[in-house]
Amino acid sequence: MNTYLTHLSRAAGIAGCSLVALSLTAPLAGTAHATGVLAGTLIENTATATYQTGSTTGSVTSNKVTVKVDELLDVAVATLSTAPATATSEPAVLIYSVTNSGNGPEAFNLTADPKISGNGFDGTIKSVVLDSNGNGIYDPGVDTVLTAGALATPVLGPDKSTKVFLLVDLPAGAADAQTSQVRLTATAQTGNGTPGTSFAGKGEGGGDAVVGLTTAAANSLAALIASLANISLTKSASILDPFGTAKPVPGAVVTYSLAAKVTGSGSLDGLHVVDTIPNGTTYVPGSLKLDAAALTDGADGDAGVGGASGIDVTLGKIAGGTTKTVVFSVKIN
Repeated sequence: MNTYLTHLSRAAGIAGCSLVALSLTAPLAGTAHATGVLAGTLIENTATATYQTGSTTGSVTSNKVTVKVDELLDVAVATLSTAPATATSEPAVLIYSVTNSGNGPEAFNLTADPKISGNGFDGTIKSVVLDSNGNGIYDPGVDTVLTAGALATPVLGPDKSTKVFLLVDLPAGAADAQTSQVRLTATAQTGNGTPGTSFAGKGEGGGDAVVGLTTAAANSLAALIASLANISLTKSASILDPFGTAKPVPGAVVTYSLAAKVTGSGSLDGLHVVDTIPNGTTYVPGSLKLDAAALTDGADGDAGVGGASGIDVTLGKIAGGTTKTVVFSVKIN
């Protein structure tokens, strides 16, 4: 330190003085963030030497040294979907966050990859969507759907994040309960590469942009699970003839039972059970039932319609693991 002070005094043209103090002043034009001082900030530094020579005291100030902080390019991607998202006839919604962990404003290109080793199936990317209102929930018609060739975040300030939704469709052939993963990658638009790679003049404020430890690219995986349903329809008949036995003779009543069994972890929408009245028979009015509950024949508030041409029972949305049974009767002419 004494050698350094002596050099300072000589540079100031002060001979034969006794140096007694030195102070350094470094005003910063920015605030420190998790990523460090903001890009483009000027770090200014001057030194002061105080001295005494004889009965005289004085001071001398060095020239100012100014350093402009370069932009550090860093990014973090995290999956916000804590459990596999369900894919049915509607696409699965996967949720990610993209955070600018650099020290300057930056936008990030987005790439979605559904072809991950170990997948039970590879989903189809339907849409890449930005969470426009920031509520973390996919809102159709509100959130911004990105178009091909413009899959990128807006410019994010240091430490700022945005949420990204990937809408993923099931491919043909996916089986119930199969799982899959999709990778979202975010890459700094200014550039990426090995840490320390520099892009001259591309940083905030005209300084350089320097790739940080994340390589200015990061990714995360989110999972989805196929939730599908299948149906089997089994038809059986019982006969009661006029003699109290089960002979299919004229005047005998045939009661049909239609069992619709839905299996799988998903559900079926818009399910109807329809049957026609066989030739040589006549529908028995008032015989239509659903799960042993009587239905009226007319098109009214209940689920069934029955008549001379046939029956139609609306079951609607039925979850896997459910069996619905429709019963109706005809009389042999």
